[in-house]
Amino acid sequence: MKIFDRLEPAFVILNREVRDQFRDWRIIAPIIILTLVFPGLMNFTAGQAMGFVRQYGASLIGERFIPFLLMIVGFFPITVSLVIALESFAGETERRSIEPLLSSPIEDWQLYLGKLLASLIPPVVGAYLGIITYLVGVYWNVGWKPEPMFLLQIVLLTTVQALVMVSGAVVVSTQTTSVRAANLLSSFIVIPMSLLIQGEAVVMFWANFDVLWWIIFGQAVIAVLLIRAGIAHFNREDLLGREIDTINFGHMLKTFVAGFVGQAKTFLEWLGDIRGALRKLTIPIITMSVLLVAGFFMGMYIAQNIGIQASDLNLESLKDLNGGLVSGLRGMGFISLAETGYIIFHNFRVVAIATALGMVSFGVIGVLIMMLPGAVFGFFAQFASAAGISPLTFLLAFAFPHGLFEFPAIILSGAIILRLGATLVTRTPGLSIGEAFIRAFADWMRVFLVVIVPLFILAALVETFITPYTIGLVLGL
Repeated sequence: MKIFDRLEPAFVILNREVRDQFRDWRIIAPIIILTLVFPGLMNFTAGQAMGFVRQYGASLIGERFIPFLLMIVGFFPITVSLVIALESFAGETERRSIEPLLSSPIEDWQLYLGKLLASLIPPVVGAYLGIITYLVGVYWNVGWKPEPMFLLQIVLLTTVQALVMVSGAVVVSTQTTSVRAANLLSSFIVIPMSLLIQGEAVVMFWANFDVLWWIIFGQAVIAVLLIRAGIAHFNREDLLGREIDTINFGHMLKTFVAGFVGQAKTFLEWLGDIRGALRKLTIPIITMSVLLVAGFFMGMYIAQNIGIQASDLNLESLKDLNGGLVSGLRGMGFISLAETGYIIFHNFRVVAIATALGMVSFGVIGVLIMMLPGAVFGFFAQFASAAGISPLTFLLAFAFPHGLFEFPAIILSGAIILRLGATLVTRTPGLSIGEAFIRAFADWMRVFLVVIVPLFILAALVETFITPYTIGLVLGL
């Protein structure tokens, strides 16, 4: 009961906001009209597409096109209604109508949650109405009806997409001083979601509907992190006191230098401070280690499910695949350092890409990228097992020599990406979200330069000069 008592103020805000929204015809009319007109347009498109492909005996293409349109029908009302979320705080701040609400005796998280739920209802209702309208029309026109499990996936997919976009828009609304700025920043929400829709379209055209469960799960994680970030960084005093957003490069640089140098007076003290930065990564390091091992077994599972049989591979075929390379290296007697340079460049590029994507996904996408080496080795360990080599022997020969340096670097890189993501969803006392993130990025630079770079260089040297010979010993080359 105490939980419901604490949530009651949020529901009061929800009731007030929804009532005001549904009384404003300028909000409701576009949602209703577009919800009814757009599904009708999609029904017409589906009918024309089915008629066209049947002329050429390609009915399968039309059947795959219809589920894609169903997903679009659910997505479209969310984008139209996103302006409600963008206006939730920024609009009321501009009109000065939010001051009485902010002075009410409720906690910040209750106010934020009430506004979030109120912004979520119109797009979700519009999306559901659009889906129902489209299903009725397409069944009437071409007799198509979805499988119950697929319909459940579409409903869940639409719901989590609405939650991601709305929660992201509300975060933007709390961190901007005008609706104009919020609308411009919303492109960082709409464009990534549009790209994701294109990926989902590929999944649907290939009828890999099981993949949709992973997409739903991934978006649900992002939505939870966005909500957590919004609640953590929402502060009503900041909302009232902020007049205009400016970029202070001098302050940003000063914050970065303070985080990068720390309290060190000499270079040796600075190196010693690295231990403090590493101690902050204890939990992320453990988490990343577990995820890397999970990636290995996931790779083995994928290899098993694509139908690898012992009859498909044998030791001789594996020798033929690698024999030319290993024998050539031995014949040369040395390996060019250019190969080492390429490996180092590749590893740095992967870390840079993972970090950049991690910054816009609370670390989720970045960590997934850093899990790929584990998945790749798991995949090929299963190949080796089918060829008669035990997975342990495979790892000792193919991965252990350079992996002794490379995997700690991967784990540290993933751990730092996790910490950068955690900085966005937790509040650091005495620091703004930007200052906390810059401090965390300074720690990233310190650990990267002092620990990760040397590990990757050593790993590349071993991978170039030693690993080929251990592979040759195992294969008998």
